[in-house]
Amino acid sequence: MNTLTNRPGQSGTPADASAQGGSDVVLAFDIGGTDMKVGMVHGQLGGGNVEVLDIQRHPTPLDGARSGESVCSRIVELTGEYRAAHPELHITAVGVTVPGIVDEDAGIGVYSANLGWKDFPFTATLTEALGVPVGFGHDVSMAGEAEFRLGAAVGKTDVLILVIGTGIAGAVLCDGRRVVGGGYAGEIGHAMVPAPGGGMAIMESLGSAGAIARRYTEATGTAVAGARQVLELAATGDEAAATVYSDAINALAFSVAQCVSILGTETVVLGGGLSMAGDTLFEPLAARVDELLTFHRRPEYVHAALGENAGLIGSALKARSLRESGTLEVPA
Repeated sequence: MNTLTNRPGQSGTPADASAQGGSDVVLAFDIGGTDMKVGMVHGQLGGGNVEVLDIQRHPTPLDGARSGESVCSRIVELTGEYRAAHPELHITAVGVTVPGIVDEDAGIGVYSANLGWKDFPFTATLTEALGVPVGFGHDVSMAGEAEFRLGAAVGKTDVLILVIGTGIAGAVLCDGRRVVGGGYAGEIGHAMVPAPGGGMAIMESLGSAGAIARRYTEATGTAVAGARQVLELAATGDEAAATVYSDAINALAFSVAQCVSILGTETVVLGGGLSMAGDTLFEPLAARVDELLTFHRRPEYVHAALGENAGLIGSALKARSLRESGTLEVPA
């Protein structure tokens, strides 16, 4: 069993550094539309103890079509700051995750509507600037990889990871391997599902936390603080809230059932803000999926184990695995 310890603001070598692989660390970056998270991932990434040291958040330096260049410049700057602040730790690789469509093999951010880049060469740019191997991948895919290798889905082979927040993102693993699909796999939030009034709708327009709050406000004219308040209202007998939440469960269940029947999914890992509803989400979702399936095995539902640092850990896994395999070449 892996022990994962988050240690924001930590400086200095951990007391058990010798047991965790000396002073080598991977500096990991998780780039978002508003901010970028960075931390040093230390330990036995293939098993054993893993720590995330000195976690920081910084505004993402968006600059339209030049956002790729701006983000890389900030990564280089922050890497220098971490090296200066932690001379006792050796940054042997850098991991970077970004949203949007990603070509992991080529190291290219193919497209991000929110961040503005198109076909930007992240791996080549950063490897040349930093002089260390750079692992690059999609944010949710890397988080899913971390849950599969170190978190809630350890020991499983056919897994669906769903991150349910303002929108919905996912990662899919089949036969123990993550499905990449040229960077297009996992966009389950944009899969079509039956709409309440007939026809079809994008799944996250019904099943996300953002959609639950928005649809309740549209139905009642009453603003709510978020999806959790809608769930609380549904529990008190509010019919509009109950209907909106039932629609969300139906949308989520339809996509889960499709994964089970097409891909053989055996484990569903639920993360993101809505997953904090616990049994209020897990139980009706499992019941509805059960109704939609026939002879198929019923999946197990588990809560994501790595929390908000899953993306950092996943990017570190990618960077270290490529470094150790010799796949990444470092400029002289």
